[in-house]
Amino acid sequence: MANLKYSRQREAIKDYLVSTTAHPTADTVYIHVRKEFPNISLGTIYRNLNLLADLGDVNKIITPDGSVRFDAYTKPHCHFCCKSCGKVIDMNPNHIEQIRQLASKDFDGKIEAYSILFTGLCNECREDS
Repeated sequence: MANLKYSRQREAIKDYLVSTTAHPTADTVYIHVRKEFPNISLGTIYRNLNLLADLGDVNKIITPDGSVRFDAYTKPHCHFCCKSCGKVIDMNPNHIEQIRQLASKDFDGKIEAYSILFTGLCNECREDS
């Protein structure tokens, strides 16, 4: 997308995502960005989040319950989603490149990107059960 016009609102959205590891939904981003831009619409938040994802500036994570979360950390890593509280947590397994190589081994195409999402119970929910 050549010549993308600069947007202060888009920059505020990206800044918020960079500032958090919570993997927020669009609604949560909206709540936080409205503090700086009170007249911003939820539609503007959605459009800009999707644009940032299309540009590769953020990752879009689709959780097992169908909700969409956003992550500004775009280096290869995995995520864990708690089935009880819904929290999404970054995972940085040491062997992620080996996982990619194993997936490529019996595949004739070229893997350029991937998304790995583990599910289960986070430590807090595991201790509560």
